[in-house]
Amino acid sequence: MKFIFGLGNIGVKYDGTRHNIGFMALDHYAQTHQLSFTGTKLYAQAADTVVDGERVFLVKPTTYMNDSGQAVRAFLDFYGAHIDDVLILVDDMDLPLGKLRFRQRGSAGGHNGLKSIMVHTDTQAFLRLKFGVGHPQHEKQAVINYVLGKFSPAEMKLVDDMLTRSDEAIDAWIAGADVADLSNRYNG
Repeated sequence: MKFIFGLGNIGVKYDGTRHNIGFMALDHYAQTHQLSFTGTKLYAQAADTVVDGERVFLVKPTTYMNDSGQAVRAFLDFYGAHIDDVLILVDDMDLPLGKLRFRQRGSAGGHNGLKSIMVHTDTQAFLRLKFGVGHPQHEKQAVINYVLGKFSPAEMKLVDDMLTRSDEAIDAWIAGADVADLSNRYNG
């Protein structure tokens, strides 16, 4: 079994925001693969499929970003799975808009969703696919306002390209590509 958790905040007011790129990536992947999310279970909405005989779950926590780890823990416990079977899709302000980066371990870097996962799993060693959302252009612009802001129409071209590449990256991970190969192919 494999689990792909997209991080984001539930609610219409957060749709299309930089902080919700994890949800956007899962929605894009689900649409590409003709999958549908079901009602809330285990603190999340989920879609599942079978790829080459392996069950794969797409999971959008409904706990809000800061408590994302609650859903990760619930799925791992319910299915008797291990953190090595998890891929986290998450926004990263330190990456330029449109860039992807796989990372196997590391600190939360100030990201509350990652902090929550670390608390609930008691480890920093889990695979993340980070989506570059860029950093505020103006020094005075509050980070919170920036990540909760929507992508501009001009930015959406880069976002759409990034989401298409993330579909390929997720498929490669499901197929068993190791972190070094994923990083070589998709980090940039």
